[in-house]
Amino acid sequence: MIVIAIANQKGGVGKTTTAINIATAMAASGWRTLLVDLDPQGNASTGIGVGAADRDFSSYDVLVDQVAVDHCVMRSTIPGLDLLPATVDLSGAEVELVGVENRAHRLRDALADHEGHDICFIDCPPSLGLLTLNALCAADTLMVPLQCEFFALEGLSQLLQTVEQVQQRFNPDLGIVGIALTMFDRRNRLTDQVSDDVRECLGDLVFEAVIPRNVRLSEAPSHGLPALVYDHSCTGSRAYMALARELIGRLPAQKVAA
Repeated sequence: MIVIAIANQKGGVGKTTTAINIATAMAASGWRTLLVDLDPQGNASTGIGVGAADRDFSSYDVLVDQVAVDHCVMRSTIPGLDLLPATVDLSGAEVELVGVENRAHRLRDALADHEGHDICFIDCPPSLGLLTLNALCAADTLMVPLQCEFFALEGLSQLLQTVEQVQQRFNPDLGIVGIALTMFDRRNRLTDQVSDDVRECLGDLVFEAVIPRNVRLSEAPSHGLPALVYDHSCTGSRAYMALARELIGRLPAQKVAA
């Protein structure tokens, strides 16, 4: 199973929207997909139609009580897409894990024992705390949603430093599969300027597909649906399908063939 963390410590960059829709796009492409909600807000869980009352087990149980992932995973209404949901209990996990041995590798060890999926996406909280550290230690690679605005560039620099530290201390094999530009608005000159700056600095690491500002992307979560299901023909949905195709092209050839 390929494990991809979707992380950016800055909030409001389209991280959860990206997690929901890229996971749906991969499932639609025939990949047995697992979405791990590691954000205490639980927005990824809600966004694919799993209400708080329906979450009997969650990523909190996996991290803190070491319940097997197989026991906590739920089926979603989307064919090929399963969910490890989050509950509000997860907000206390960082404190509870502080004194625990091997606290940074709890998620990695849990996912190592899990079978039945080809690819796993981890929706991280908007911070660089212990939850995100668990995701980065468990991941083979990282996808970074980046909003096209000035302050996002400063946050990206901090995130890349964190990735380097994780590589040195915890997960030397962690890579970055790509940076996805989100909330792209061609009517705004700053959007083009930020996009050009990011591509100049990071080159091919930036995905060609960009995610536009799109009303349908914003509406879909209120219906408990990914945008690809809510309106598969909108510009946002088409952009996420293009991003998924590009992502598949960047994954290890032997994994894709399998």
